Amino acid sequence: MRYFLALAEERNFGRAAERLHMSQPPLSRQIRALEEKLDTVLFVRTPKGVELTDAGQTLLDEVPNLLALAQRAKERTRLAGQGLMGRLDVGIFGSAMLDVIPRMLARFHAERPDVKIVLHNLTKNEQIQALHERRITVGFNRLVPDEPELVIEMVLREPLMVALPSAHPLAAKPVLTLTDLDNQPFILYPNVPMRGLAQEVAEAFRQGGVRLNVEQEVEDVLTAVALVASGFGMVVTTQSATSLRLPGVVFRPLDCPYLRDVELSCLYRKGDNSPVLAGFLDVVHDFVKTLEPEFRLKAQR
Repeated sequence: MRYFLALAEERNFGRAAERLHMSQPPLSRQIRALEEKLDTVLFVRTPKGVELTDAGQTLLDEVPNLLALAQRAKERTRLAGQGLMGRLDVGIFGSAMLDVIPRMLARFHAERPDVKIVLHNLTKNEQIQALHERRITVGFNRLVPDEPELVIEMVLREPLMVALPSAHPLAAKPVLTLTDLDNQPFILYPNVPMRGLAQEVAEAFRQGGVRLNVEQEVEDVLTAVALVASGFGMVVTTQSATSLRLPGVVFRPLDCPYLRDVELSCLYRKGDNSPVLAGFLDVVHDFVKTLEPEFRLKAQR
């Protein structure tokens, strides 16, 4: 197209070849090959040079668009290869979306605004399946079991809190223990088959010899805290859930030797060489460095 444009504008093989910094014979071969490919004559040879045929004029009208599209495709391809353009499918879940994950996504979006971020609200098992099926690029969850084909990278360990009605007598205490929670009406989440926070809480009560009085079992933290606000009981949740400022709910730290904190992990496929994923993981690792030392990245499994 560049050869064609030069000849169409110069109307002379010699001047066009000089403009293109090439000799005239290869330019003639290129134009002849183009005409053969299009199966039509583009130029009429004249004593002074060439003139465009009607077909040649039609092509000339389109050449600037074609060259612009080619340049755009080249630039977009370059950006995609650097992870500056493309798509990031992220598996998310309840409480982590209240604090940490949105801040990491916001930082990534600020650095790479041309990467489209698509969020998928999935359970732990659904995230693992979606990663295996390449429906998401990366996921975030807690207490993730080892998976042979996945990297499970711990991002932080988050302290646990007890959400309880503000009118409850225990709300007057600055810190709660398992003994304080003995036989109190309790709400557990998430009620899913794969081991999670609900099972960790139940195990801590068992180890502490404390009665766990389960009033409700729900799927997510928002429902759990809303039930606390309605007086159904109390719930052990993560520190990030304290951003849920529902009327009638207070949060108190949990002092429990069997359950001090809970991990938040980042999941992605082993051997995934996606430049977008690499860029996002850089953001995750840089973000972790800004956290308090006791919550920073501890290990990679």
